[in-house]
This record gives sequence, C-alpha cells and structure tokens, in this order.
Amino acid sequence: MRVLFCGEEEDGFLADEIEYSSRQDDFCLQLMLETAGYLLARDPARIIFLDGRPFSRRYQIENVLTAATSIHQSWRILECVCSEETVRRRLEEDANRGEHLAGNRDYALYLEVKTRFETITHPKTLVDTDQPIENCIRSALAGLR
Repeated sequence: MRVLFCGEEEDGFLADEIEYSSRQDDFCLQLMLETAGYLLARDPARIIFLDGRPFSRRYQIENVLTAATSIHQSWRILECVCSEETVRRRLEEDANRGEHLAGNRDYALYLEVKTRFETITHPKTLVDTDQPIENCIRSALAGLR
C-alpha cells in the first residue's frame, strides 16, 4: 500500500518546489506517519510499509518507532543491502531509462548518504538484494513474521 511519498509532483510538490533537503524529507515523513496513524485508527490490522527515504540517520528511525509505539503498533525494520557495483549499475540503468522521479538520485548522492549512514541498532532483517528476487521476498517475509 502506498501511504504518501513527498517529492513526487503528483503528491503535492511541484518540480521547482522540491528541495531534496532533510527538512523537506522530515516534513514528508511526518505527513506519512500522520496518514499511517489515521489509516490504522480505522483498521488496526492494516499493514503499512514506510519507504521513500534511506533512513540513514538514527533520528529518522526513532521518529517512526516512536510514532508506532504511540499508536500501539508493532514495527519491523527491513534493511536492504547490495554490492557497490550493483548500486552503481542500478542507478545508471534508472538514469538511462529516465524512470526515477528524484532528480538528484545518482551514485554521487549514494556515496554522500553512505558517508553519514548511522548503523541501525534496533532489531532488523537484512535483505541482500544482490540475491534473486525470490530469496529477497523470502527474507523479507521471514523478517515481517
């Protein structure tokens, strides 16, 4: 289910309004959390996935876990990893096809985010996306149980 992704034109920001800043990302995540809370109040059995940012900083994860706890929801963390070569190849393929909406998404940005990535200290499931999709799905489902 798609809750809300800010930074995509159809979701409220025009192309020239997208900042690609932590401030705007945090604002969008807050909207996603509020939307998730609203939906879960209507249907507590609903499952919601939050995606759309790298969650590279501890405070970003803590905000989500605090929100989940405040509405008495359990949470799981899936950390997707792959090799540097896979990252480079996938980003180049996306750029060549012009398929990704984020205008700043490239290998240089990946390297920048990687330098400030803070280790996830909460329980998590690693999903190695260099593996076949079937293995990734199996790992993710096991982590969600």
